[in-house]
Amino acid sequence: MTTWNDLQQTQPRVVPFMIKSLEKDRLSHAYIFAGESGTGKREIALQLTKSYFCRERNGAEPCGHCVDCKRIEKGNHPDVHIVEPDGASIKKHQVEFLQKEFTYRGMESSHKIYMITEADKMTASAANSLLKFLEEPESPTLAILLTERESSLLPTVRSRSQQISFQPLSKSVFAEKLQELGVSRMHSLVLAEITTNLDHANLLNEAEWIAQARSVVIQLMGELYLRPNQVLLTLQDKWLPLSKEKVHQEAGLDMILLWLRDLLYIQTGKSDTLVFPDQQDQYEQLALSISQQQNVEHLSGVLEAKRHLKANMNYQLVMEKLLLSIQGV
Repeated sequence: MTTWNDLQQTQPRVVPFMIKSLEKDRLSHAYIFAGESGTGKREIALQLTKSYFCRERNGAEPCGHCVDCKRIEKGNHPDVHIVEPDGASIKKHQVEFLQKEFTYRGMESSHKIYMITEADKMTASAANSLLKFLEEPESPTLAILLTERESSLLPTVRSRSQQISFQPLSKSVFAEKLQELGVSRMHSLVLAEITTNLDHANLLNEAEWIAQARSVVIQLMGELYLRPNQVLLTLQDKWLPLSKEKVHQEAGLDMILLWLRDLLYIQTGKSDTLVFPDQQDQYEQLALSISQQQNVEHLSGVLEAKRHLKANMNYQLVMEKLLLSIQGV
């Protein structure tokens, strides 16, 4: 059973605020939970819902075993309504249906909660219907709007709701979250360094792209320093076919940057923070022939390549220029 203490590990600022509001019975009538995908917005919204309805809670902590807690956990509580996009958007008729439902007396209590996921996807007419509902609810109501793009909500909706900002997860917490979702530890370490956005991480992990890319980056960088005549062939045959999309090109340069940073960590005695821990033996071998100054220059070369890619320079040219500059050609 998830507890508030569990959730505090992911959102150390949001959770204490919500706990205090519950304990002092000072909940707002409407909240906007704003933050990136994977930051725990929905989990905290559901925990708040349990605490709101639980009649056996201890302080702010819901019991987890009463009828209300179990129904909320299973998604079938009659006084909890969750609205999700119907196709590409949340439409006016969905908000109107919600309003109609809320005219009826609560089946379990006099209170009701509605949660709108991806609230920024409301059509203009849906948002305007919601605005009236926020101002004049039919019964004691708690509204929770979840969004990754708070600025896309109507200013009037924002002004009538208490806005709660969810911070990006720490890299270590995000890596653990990915592992809970079935991503291997080695791949989660790389993903967590590239992004702490769950949707972005899932995109990079799609069709095991991150596993293939990690393997090729290790091969590419090893050849760059130990078998330089082979590196452009590996770039052509293995790396470019993996990097047709801009998101993969950007992630690839990030991975090269991480590989070089690991080498610098070895050179400075920080081997416990490696993103590619299985490459430690090779790093230690290379550290004998590459100075820290050279490595810093190579890192700067990757940052320049990232700027060139952002400026829409041809990716193959960006990569060839980067690898040749590291070789000193």
